[in-house]
Order: sequence, then structure tokens, then C-alpha cells
Amino acid sequence: MMRHYGGLAPAEAREEALECHPYEPADHACRGLVLHDEAWHWAMLTTHGDRYAVEHPEPAGPPAEDEALG
Repeated sequence: MMRHYGGLAPAEAREEALECHPYEPADHACRGLVLHDEAWHWAMLTTHGDRYAVEHPEPAGPPAEDEALG
């Protein structure tokens, strides 16, 4: 998301993601738990700024092109 929508280079996108969503150790109870909605909204806040949630209060899902990948 950060690369596609935010225009960040791969290393920069990884650094931003790890800053907000640190990688969980192998023995962490929630390891492997993937919450797409949280990641989506975090990426939108990062790329569009703090007012994203105010300007887009409705639930937002990924674009159809992203859905097609899953």
C-alpha cells in the first residue's frame, strides 16, 4: 500500500510499516494475525494525512484491483 498508493521506494515503505506495525517475535500470541482494515487505514492516514478519517468517515475498502489479487 505504501509503495502503490504512497509512492514510496520498497525500503522506505518497509521502514514506515515497521515503525507503526513492529514485527512480532515468533512466540508472540498474535503472530500471523493479519488485520487488513487496520493496515489499510494506517496507510491512508500516512499517505493522505491526519484528516483522512475526517474527510472519509465511511468504511473504506481496498480498490477492486487489490481485491482481484486476493
